[in-house]
Amino acid sequence: MSYTKEIDSRRTFGIISHPDAGKTTLTEKLLLFGGAIQTAGAVKSNKITKSATSDFMDIERQRGISVATSVMSFQYGGKQINILDTPGHKDFAEDTYRTLTAVDSVILVIDCVKGVEEQTEKLMEVCRMRAMPVIIFINKMDRPGKEPFELLDELEEKLNIKVRPLSWPVGEGDQFKGVYKLYDHSLNLFSANKQKLSDDNIQIEDLNTEVLQQHLGEQHADELRENVALIEGVYDPLNIADYNAGNIAPVFFGSAINNFGIKELLDTFVEIAPTPAPRPTDNGEIAPVHPKFSGFIFKIHANLDPNHRDRIAFLRVCSGKFERNKFFFHVRNGKKLRFNNPYAFMADSKAVIEEAYAGDVIGLYDTGNFKIGDTLTEGEKYLYQGIPSFSPELFKELVNLDPMKSKQLEKGIRQLTDEGVAQLFTYSLGNKKVIGTVGELQFDVIRYRLEHEYSAKCTFTPMMFQKACWLTCKNKEKLAEFIRIKQNMGYIVYDKDQNPVYLASSRFILDSEMQNNPDIVFHLNSEFKLQAV
Repeated sequence: MSYTKEIDSRRTFGIISHPDAGKTTLTEKLLLFGGAIQTAGAVKSNKITKSATSDFMDIERQRGISVATSVMSFQYGGKQINILDTPGHKDFAEDTYRTLTAVDSVILVIDCVKGVEEQTEKLMEVCRMRAMPVIIFINKMDRPGKEPFELLDELEEKLNIKVRPLSWPVGEGDQFKGVYKLYDHSLNLFSANKQKLSDDNIQIEDLNTEVLQQHLGEQHADELRENVALIEGVYDPLNIADYNAGNIAPVFFGSAINNFGIKELLDTFVEIAPTPAPRPTDNGEIAPVHPKFSGFIFKIHANLDPNHRDRIAFLRVCSGKFERNKFFFHVRNGKKLRFNNPYAFMADSKAVIEEAYAGDVIGLYDTGNFKIGDTLTEGEKYLYQGIPSFSPELFKELVNLDPMKSKQLEKGIRQLTDEGVAQLFTYSLGNKKVIGTVGELQFDVIRYRLEHEYSAKCTFTPMMFQKACWLTCKNKEKLAEFIRIKQNMGYIVYDKDQNPVYLASSRFILDSEMQNNPDIVFHLNSEFKLQAV
């Protein structure tokens, strides 16, 4: 059976940005233009006046930020669009990195006022490593910001990617008149309207026409003519093959909060974005058209519905056809599992589905069978690769404040770390638990969720470590001796899979240990576990 038609209709992408660039707002406006929702939330001054559709956790609504990846699907232009809205905050970057393994392309949102920021550069490094196609949306053009050409130069220099504007802004801030669409020679006039979805397009085949002055005024019309001539002379035409190879990024300008510039972005994305591609396993690549179903878990979320203590594993379908109530093979634990109520998501709402194809993201009720990176197949024994854990930067001991709730705390911290909120390490003696994170905000989220979802109260005691390294060695005796010595000194902990991990208090000490123990490999991420399976 051929799945080509279904696969060709899938467009699965992630939206990434620095915090406050307008990523979640853009996500909602894409849903509005796609007819998936009727009203959008608004985020103002980090206070939610009307909760954003894709921010469903209480702590997200209180803080006005996204701390977990949301999954949303809708139909547009005859295509099945799957959006993964990721956290922008750097403390939750690892959730975003994992999400990027489950998408085929990304839309990067840039704040025209701030330009390229540090977190944007880190996110793009991951995209560049995976040669992922990128479309850039420069947001907030209705505010005074950097010059458009300055922004394009900054994008190319800091993100190491060629760019090609497909629309061009006329004016900025309170003088923002609209955008000229270079690909179809039309002018879209701006009006500050958060409710209106239609575009006022005026066909402009010849930029020398007087119609331009009538709508823009003489000064703006002359500037547009000069800018378009410069663009066509400096920037190469968009080559779709180069875009799909991650070598060039189309650029659009607009204002997400005012629904402006969204439709041309969405229309172009549907036209040029890649369909699902083959994915690497420890037994070679698996193509989407492979007739047998396969997929991998890239995210786990407990208590998605606060009224029910559920646990949802998010699965990216990679090949074949997923079917409800059919038995599939859990490769890691060798079990056969059946799913009665697989779900497609629209942020916090969900609907039972009967089937899914390569490119789709579905939610599976989980009773504790899954870990991030697990593979499901129809019986074949291979594992999808590329979902590593990275070395945390902050380490704190978990301290129970209510001994009567020890079981709740134990269950809660294991479920939360299974989700990837943070990493859990345990000392072999005394069951002392160490939580490793990228930033302080993750500890706040853990504390909040343990109390509100598991009725367990805790605090955290800082520990003087800076790096965690997974250890491997061909000489088992040498590794055992190193672990024995460092374990007595408090430097050895174990991850959830019982792999030994060395905690280093400084980069200098880590370098010294690496020099003194050349036979031992110190891994700064857990990718080696996938390669060793």
